[in-house]
Amino acid sequence: MDIIDTNKLRMQELAASKPLLAQQVEALDWTELEAAFEECIFKKEENGLPENYGPASYFPLNPETPEHKTLYAQAFDHGETLIKGGKTAAFTVAGGQGTRLGYDGPKGTFGVSPIKNKTLFQLFAEQILGMSEKHGVVIPWYIMCSPLNLEATVSHFEEREFYGLGEDNLKFFAQGVMPATDFEGNLLLASEDSLALSPNGHGGSLKALIDSGSIADMASRGIEHLSYFQVDNPLVSAINPFFIGLHDLKESDMSSRSITKTGPFEKLGNFVAIGDRVSIIEYSDLPEEKALEKDAQARIKYRAGSPAIHVLRRDFVEQFANGEIKLPYHRAEKKVAHLDQAGELVEPTEPNAVKFETFVFDALPLAKNPLILEADRLEEFSPVKNRTGVDSLESSQADQISRAKRWLRNAGVAFKESSIVEICPRAFPDEEDLQKV
Repeated sequence: MDIIDTNKLRMQELAASKPLLAQQVEALDWTELEAAFEECIFKKEENGLPENYGPASYFPLNPETPEHKTLYAQAFDHGETLIKGGKTAAFTVAGGQGTRLGYDGPKGTFGVSPIKNKTLFQLFAEQILGMSEKHGVVIPWYIMCSPLNLEATVSHFEEREFYGLGEDNLKFFAQGVMPATDFEGNLLLASEDSLALSPNGHGGSLKALIDSGSIADMASRGIEHLSYFQVDNPLVSAINPFFIGLHDLKESDMSSRSITKTGPFEKLGNFVAIGDRVSIIEYSDLPEEKALEKDAQARIKYRAGSPAIHVLRRDFVEQFANGEIKLPYHRAEKKVAHLDQAGELVEPTEPNAVKFETFVFDALPLAKNPLILEADRLEEFSPVKNRTGVDSLESSQADQISRAKRWLRNAGVAFKESSIVEICPRAFPDEEDLQKV
């Protein structure tokens, strides 16, 4: 009897008189779990690297050739046309809690703007509403939560009347979960009546889009492209005409933004080329000697980092529905509290369990014509991840103020340099909107 059959039999016996556990066991996709075991338990390979890879090429932020200048202008105009035609939607991955910020609630409900203390969700909502009004179209917004914060997130929006976007134009859903196991593959119990379950990684967002009916909803609305971003980045351009237009003109299934890393070991995924495919190697997996390599201009070779901003074609995501393509599972060794054989709760001090996770960027090597477009991190990336220090509320608010001042300065607006400035995303979703005033 293999470990899958052993787990099935054990769980069925334990769940016989435990309704919640029985419900969880019934919901398990054993075929999917077997695939995860094959990749993460039986092989016991954690984050194996490809043999031959190098830095991925990307479209620079500013055009460097006459051909690029023409292409970029065409891309912006084409993106505007797609938005006006109702072909785009916003998609936010918002499963995180505010624990690391000292905040008890969904991270998206955390106040981050420097003057009004607008929440992350409010900043995105105002930007989407501003783009909708600017282009005379409804831009729907799809928000993936975790099973733990879905209810609180929906309540947050209900209490604020969906920030004026209209309830019908927002769809909330939870990402999937996978059971944790010990290192031999035995399923762990969090309590007598519950498996030890954890989210299946941000790659689970693609399956969740399908399982929740969101992809079908997009198809019914004529949506062709999804603008993907994470909830912790208040500077993100939620609906970017240039990026969306270039993505479509190049017939890309999946496109990504890149930013220049601050140093060789910044905690960002690294864009790499593997043959004719594009992929990402996590910062923790890139060997030190590779991270330190320099090019002929003495620049870091692997300088293109991922801020987790993508555009995906709807029909590309649909291919995950019928198993045409699927994301690999990654083994994450974590500390997981569980019941031991005597039924006593164990709180481990060292990693004791395997969690099965998928990563959305693993869709890149599966995509046709993937492209990478450089972004200006001062304009589009300043996440709120930590209570203090790098990527904190303080650093992000400083970056928000700096960007607002830069926009005002470029628009010829006079202000005191010592001022604290905040710009409403609904009134001015783009810098060019401010310059037109």
